[in-house]
Amino acid sequence: MWRAVLDPLLLFASPFAAYAAYLVLRRKYPFTIEHWTKGAVSTLALTGLAIAATGMLAFGIFAPRHEGAYIPAHIENGRLVPGRLQ
Repeated sequence: MWRAVLDPLLLFASPFAAYAAYLVLRRKYPFTIEHWTKGAVSTLALTGLAIAATGMLAFGIFAPRHEGAYIPAHIENGRLVPGRLQ
């Protein structure tokens, strides 16, 4: 469940992290308000949304697909057998 939340969140946050790293490399303190103008934040947010949408689409397209029927978890001889694809 956490992966479904963290993957798009990390993809969205990547432009902000890259911009902060850029500010650090330019020897500017990245936590001052003067570097985070409305234009910069809106550009980073739109870029982050585009990266997150593209990344999730790519994850959906290129994810491994398992073929076969799903056999749900059941009890055999008093032991729980986990669900599996067969």
